[in-house]
Amino acid sequence: MTTRNETDGDLEAVLDAVLRGDGPQPVGRYALDVPAGKWWWSDELFAMHGFVPGEVVPTTELMLAHKHPDDLSRVQGVLAEVTSRGTPFSCTHRIIDAHGRTRTLGVVGQGDLDPGTGAVTRVTGYFMDLTETHGARVREEASAAIRASASHRAAIEQAKGAVMVLYGLSEDEAFALLRDHSSITNEPVRSIAARLIASMADLGGSTATREDLDAFFAPPTPTLPPDVRLPTAPLAGSAPRHRGSRRAGHRSRSS
Repeated sequence: MTTRNETDGDLEAVLDAVLRGDGPQPVGRYALDVPAGKWWWSDELFAMHGFVPGEVVPTTELMLAHKHPDDLSRVQGVLAEVTSRGTPFSCTHRIIDAHGRTRTLGVVGQGDLDPGTGAVTRVTGYFMDLTETHGARVREEASAAIRASASHRAAIEQAKGAVMVLYGLSEDEAFALLRDHSSITNEPVRSIAARLIASMADLGGSTATREDLDAFFAPPTPTLPPDVRLPTAPLAGSAPRHRGSRRAGHRSRSS
């Protein structure tokens, strides 16, 4: 049987791993007496759900009623798994607190097993309010996406400019050329633009010529597998080609 201290030690390690690097955030504890269906919440967990400590009696029904509708079935599945098998778990989900605010919570926990029957007798763990850090992470990811998009646009604009100058094309025609080459090489336009700018930089930028663009936009040469050999003699039934005779005939016709 897992002892109380061993359980707490495991959960502390999981909690530390979840929180590491995310900065300070509220943490609350919980315990569920599985056979009796009774919950115990720390004061912090009441606050996360928008209640004053002791204002309500925590129950499974109350807890599930506050889950975000889009996350409810997933949380129900996690709860069913841990109360039937005791398997350690961690998950992130949203709740709607008593004041109608949507919050993002992380939860970790595991069950204690009865040594005789193997049934889960208790589930203990922690809830973490990740609303602020989750929001900060989303904002940072959005900012990174905007920066990446701006970088991609800059590369495309540079590539279009090079094509316009060396080929004498309009802006729309230059972009159409990049887009057509994208369909041939099966890579994004932004990748083609980055490769083109890099190749021109290798050539010294201003020294790049129309021929350099011709080479860049040349269709890729298909490569044959190493075990495939091209025929060295005419295939059976094919007529031989006599280039000399054709050239002679051409000369005789022109004489």
